[in-house]
Amino acid sequence: MSDQLLILGGTVVSGTGAVPQPGTVVVADGVITAVLDNDDASIAALMDQPDTEVVDATGCTVMPGLIDAHVHVTFDDVQSNDELFFHRDPAMVSLIAGQNVRKLLLAGVTSFVDPDTLHGIGPQLRDAIEASIVEGPRMACGVQALLTAVGGTAGRLIPDEGTVGYAQIVNSVDDVITWTRRHIKYGADWIKIHATGSVPGRSGELLVWSADELKASCDAAHELGVPVMAHCRSSESVAAAAKAGVDLILHGSFMDDDGLQAVIDSGASLCPTFTFLANLAEFGARVGASPGMEDIFRGEISATAKMMRKAYDNGVRIISGSESGFALTPYGHWHGRELEVFVNELGLTPLEAITTATKNGAWAMRMEDQLGTIAPDMLADILVLDADPTKDITVLNDRTRLRSVVSRGRLVDLNQPWPTSQRPQGWKVGNWAGEILTHQRAYANHE
Repeated sequence: MSDQLLILGGTVVSGTGAVPQPGTVVVADGVITAVLDNDDASIAALMDQPDTEVVDATGCTVMPGLIDAHVHVTFDDVQSNDELFFHRDPAMVSLIAGQNVRKLLLAGVTSFVDPDTLHGIGPQLRDAIEASIVEGPRMACGVQALLTAVGGTAGRLIPDEGTVGYAQIVNSVDDVITWTRRHIKYGADWIKIHATGSVPGRSGELLVWSADELKASCDAAHELGVPVMAHCRSSESVAAAAKAGVDLILHGSFMDDDGLQAVIDSGASLCPTFTFLANLAEFGARVGASPGMEDIFRGEISATAKMMRKAYDNGVRIISGSESGFALTPYGHWHGRELEVFVNELGLTPLEAITTATKNGAWAMRMEDQLGTIAPDMLADILVLDADPTKDITVLNDRTRLRSVVSRGRLVDLNQPWPTSQRPQGWKVGNWAGEILTHQRAYANHE
């Protein structure tokens, strides 16, 4: 494989929000060394060098690789909390996650953030990718999510103490500090707090952490140079997380003016992760989603989008994340969907939306000065598309438009078969029946 790559004659979307310009991108040893005018006289000499590989990008868009800042790569397109917490063996999780990261790469995702991983395997998977044991995008990750005993979205499936699946239960300020530090020792790039949870008999998700607990995790992590993100699906939780020092707020559902002001004052960033909601609202009926959920999630998108636009207008960093890893957001299929929602619901231009998944995503990777833009001295993670996403943002969700994917300065083989496998024994919940067999149903058509 050549150490020098020439991406010739395309239109360059830099990832900074600047107007696209014609240009030729020169890559050597995994780094962008130059972005030349297409008529630059030095291009001919570069093409003649025996160690140069040329990608003809004439008529194509050249842009940074997508950075998906909210992926659950160990979940394996899970369909229920029962599967997630009780049907995911640690060794098999590791093997299947190694296959799933290839799907991301083949879909144009060259970096991703995984907030919390089953059995805490995230740092090991990240390190295996970096050591070229597993082919995949660059990865930043947490270990497990910190949950209070009230739980997260799985309610009473979460135990009162200990660990299960992606969850580490904390029951005191001392627990919070201990596990924040341990996760950093185990290799966490981020600490993940599940700030809201579902409580039986109560609607929506409630803030289930105290202010002291939130601040304790943030202080302990920041003292060791590690940022904190928090799952927040209520207006109260957004304000509480921002005031406690959380760096990245996931979802930010139903954020109000007080919450927005807290975010602005703290300098926190927002990753709305609309994709799961948007897919359920638009396509839920096609995959048997519970009736009525479509309207609920359309309402959440509409209410949250207005405030996200207000945050954007006030200079808050907005970041793209798909929450891939669930049945409604399978790996490799929806990594550009968030940008479509940003355009349609927040009113961002396609160019503004692209920046949320390139330059802004690099901040979430903790590689802001190295990734996410096409410029000299930046790491060479690059896409070549036979379409213009600044005119039609939906093309970023269409793998057939990918002409080339460059990861770490090397071309990814897009002709390789799409990773497929059979489900391991016990991996899926085996229902005895799809419906309840009442006497009336049994003899409904009986003569």
